[in-house]
Amino acid sequence: MSSSPVYERLKSLGIELPPLAVPAAAYVPFVRTGNLIFVSGHIAKKDGKPWVGQLGRDTDTATGRAAARAIAIDLLGTLHAATGDLGKITRVVKLMSLVNSTPDFTEQHLVTNGASELFGEVFGADKGAHARSAFGVAQIPLGACVEIEAIVEVQD
Repeated sequence: MSSSPVYERLKSLGIELPPLAVPAAAYVPFVRTGNLIFVSGHIAKKDGKPWVGQLGRDTDTATGRAAARAIAIDLLGTLHAATGDLGKITRVVKLMSLVNSTPDFTEQHLVTNGASELFGEVFGADKGAHARSAFGVAQIPLGACVEIEAIVEVQD
């Protein structure tokens, strides 16, 4: 791995990047077009299995937030595979978060903060601040509690 400040921050946070995950269906983990990388949705996993739950029913906001942070780490692993060096990322452009939640659960934005805040810690305020959407949905593949996708900008 590179010795860029990004990797130093990951090390200081005690984060080890996971390997690139094999897609579970008919898609690719990421697509690069020009200077943008579009990362496919990653579901929350715990101990290598889907982190199952529904916010507002059997999962609380703090647990959902932890799941979103775990997804951010998986997204970083995919971005490392896509770039070869996370130091090449010039901007986290956007995150889209889907939160498996009951109709009356309204804290999707707080759940998603688990991922947003980690990207800010890793890339810094300028590169890590991003646009974002957080939606409550009726279900996510495999019953996962959260799914997040990302768009980042990279240097040539």
